[in-house]
Amino acid sequence: MSPHHRLAAFRARDFRRFFIGYATSLLGSSMASIAISFAVLENDGDGTELGVVLAARILPLVLVLLVGGVVTDRLGSRQVMITADVVRCLSQAGIAVALFSGSPGLWTLVALVALWGAAEALFTPALNALVPHIAKGETLADANALLGVARSFASIAGPVLAGILTAVAGASWVLALDSASYAVSVVALLLLPRAAVRAAPSSSFVTDLREGWAEFRSRTWLWATSLQAGLFNLLVWAPFLVLGPLVAQRRLGGAGSWGLVMALYGAGAMAGGAAMLGRHPRRPLLVATVAALGWSLPSAALAADGSLVWICVAALVAGAGSAVCGTLYATVTQQQVPPGALARVSSYDAFGAFALGPLGLAAAGPVSVLVGTSAVLGFGALWQIVTVAVLLALPAVRAVFPRSPAEVPAGSRADTGPEAAARPAGP
Repeated sequence: MSPHHRLAAFRARDFRRFFIGYATSLLGSSMASIAISFAVLENDGDGTELGVVLAARILPLVLVLLVGGVVTDRLGSRQVMITADVVRCLSQAGIAVALFSGSPGLWTLVALVALWGAAEALFTPALNALVPHIAKGETLADANALLGVARSFASIAGPVLAGILTAVAGASWVLALDSASYAVSVVALLLLPRAAVRAAPSSSFVTDLREGWAEFRSRTWLWATSLQAGLFNLLVWAPFLVLGPLVAQRRLGGAGSWGLVMALYGAGAMAGGAAMLGRHPRRPLLVATVAALGWSLPSAALAADGSLVWICVAALVAGAGSAVCGTLYATVTQQQVPPGALARVSSYDAFGAFALGPLGLAAAGPVSVLVGTSAVLGFGALWQIVTVAVLLALPAVRAVFPRSPAEVPAGSRADTGPEAAARPAGP
């Protein structure tokens, strides 16, 4: 397949504009996370204060997700994303100003970071709802793959740039650049056409939440994969992120080795996303689920006291699998869920996937003290293999075929279970 065809999504002017703004803000936010950590530590903060600041971003992100889904389905993804990015622009500018002015208090940083997290929670479900409007037809999967490549690139380049800029100019300048990156995203979003939305919602907020829940639970493949993702973040990924650096410090050579592992994970994700361009498997959810097996490999390699080479290879394969899984899963959700409920369904999906993550991050260390690091990581690897096998055994997962958004009714519940989802798109 020619490179020109693989990049067909860029032919759409609206997608090009959005991609530029989104990729810019991704790079900025990936730098900001590192800069904020150093800012806290450089202002005489300790590990406890750093944990409080980082938690201040995660907690609002989880709590506001469902609100973001309802608001987006009412007001439209473009408007919500503009608002979210304006808030993120101002919050990062506020942190930069506070750092420029001296040593900001802990609670000043907590308040601004919490505002950043809440705005991110509004943006997340709106993004999933926007993509089908700016990339239609066969380019939808390619658009999701390209956005995934942008995220992977930012995850690699952002920390590197943040480290250099923080050392040379200070964390305050990195936060100022992040604020400017959100301003670029706002401009890109303003250039997108307005989409038709529900002008006057006739139902209450609670009713909208219930309708979104009905859409979510009516699809076995959707709630099953969301549940599996939530337990994955609790039992596999959180322990890997916490205990992986510990293993690297003890026997792999320290932070540089761990940085290499995570860089190869990001490189694998970029390669996996690029490989998905122009490819449209007949059973996308089945392929996505099989690709999720890759996440078991890094934990297994660490648990087995593998060499740095094998751990890096495992991370590379896991990254590629994550890109394939994420691209196909996002595309299936966008194709199967009615447009009027997509943001709410996406918010339930994201909430289910990430709600247990903070608990996993907090518990990984204490549990490893009780049972051992290898036991925790090995259990996570085995858990991933078993739960993927369970998903593959579900008819609802194996039966999902690609389908055009035009085939999905705009109203409530387009289908009621795996039988409806199994209908092929037709010639």
